[in-house]
Amino acid sequence: MWIEANIALKFLRQGRIQTALILVGVAVGVAVIVFVVALISGLQGNIIERTLGTQSHIRVQPPEEVNLRPAAPAGTVELLNEDKRPQRLRSINNWLEVQAALDGLPGLKAVSPMASGPGFARRGDVLRSVSLMGIDAARYERIIPIRDEIVEGEFRVGAGDAVIGRQLASELGLRPGNKLRLEAGQGRDAIVNIAGIFELGVRELDARFVYLDLTQAQALLGLPGGVTQIDVTVLDIFAADASAMRIARLTGLKAESWMETNAQLMNALSSQSISTNIISLMVALSVAFGIASVLAVSVTQRTREIGILRAIGTTRRQMLGVFLLQGGLVGLVGSAIGGFAAYALVWLFNTVGPGLFYIPIGPVLIPASMALATVTGVLSAMAPAWRASRLDPVVAIRYV
Repeated sequence: MWIEANIALKFLRQGRIQTALILVGVAVGVAVIVFVVALISGLQGNIIERTLGTQSHIRVQPPEEVNLRPAAPAGTVELLNEDKRPQRLRSINNWLEVQAALDGLPGLKAVSPMASGPGFARRGDVLRSVSLMGIDAARYERIIPIRDEIVEGEFRVGAGDAVIGRQLASELGLRPGNKLRLEAGQGRDAIVNIAGIFELGVRELDARFVYLDLTQAQALLGLPGGVTQIDVTVLDIFAADASAMRIARLTGLKAESWMETNAQLMNALSSQSISTNIISLMVALSVAFGIASVLAVSVTQRTREIGILRAIGTTRRQMLGVFLLQGGLVGLVGSAIGGFAAYALVWLFNTVGPGLFYIPIGPVLIPASMALATVTGVLSAMAPAWRASRLDPVVAIRYV
């Protein structure tokens, strides 16, 4: 292999311009692949983080209520045209046992009960429709770090305190320390103290969410001791669907994952991934054909030298190894340059770019790209290498 390596390096040095051009081509190709993959990964991570920053990964709720009717007599056909039963606000049966079971389930990160339902916020003559969110603060903060989103006052629920969204506070002219009347219908109302104002960055949520202590929300919603849902986060967000199905089988409750409730987002992410793979494949093919064409020209230009080497005892196997090594070296060196260029581009984007989101480069991305480029270089060199190894030394020496 030492002889093949020396000959391969000599050939590369002799064709400096060709070698430089193909190295630039490989470097540009690898840089494009690495940068595009890192860019799309960063964009997807940012989208997912913004989406899941305001919701749980899995929402566990009571199963839907259905109309009950007697079974049809045997041997008869029943034709029905019935309306779907309206779904009333109700609690999860034995929710403490369900919560305990979910706490011990592997793959789950956090579990938090919630009593939520519609209501109205009134200040003077102004009335706004809101969502009353009764939470166990210690557990809920493991689902959504609402304390980090407080822009005025402090995060404090319980003992008559509540926190509301910035948009709702603006519409009602509220600030920390003010009082707000909450109404949930059927004569159930309460006056709460605004302890803090949060901003989740989603206008609809900032205009509707009112966080209360779990016990106070249960009283307002007419659910003494009950909860309407249990929020769950998982360790692997892309395994949320599988975890939701397992929870549904275990508890008999309705479990929806974020992947189900954000189907359009998942379609967009899948489309981005497919586009990235297609771009990477096209660039890799371009690099492969570039290496193959340069080495094919090299074989033609060095036919006489190849003939002499074959005549003095260089075997066909050694000649094959010379050009395969050239392809591998070009792929390796070019990919190393491209990896460094891609890292520089990512650093520039993260440092002096628009600052829309952060692009991470995983520890495996650049080494994997270099390995792929090296293998591509070897494979693309196979045809020219085979041609060089099959040259007849007598014919090759006479070639001018």
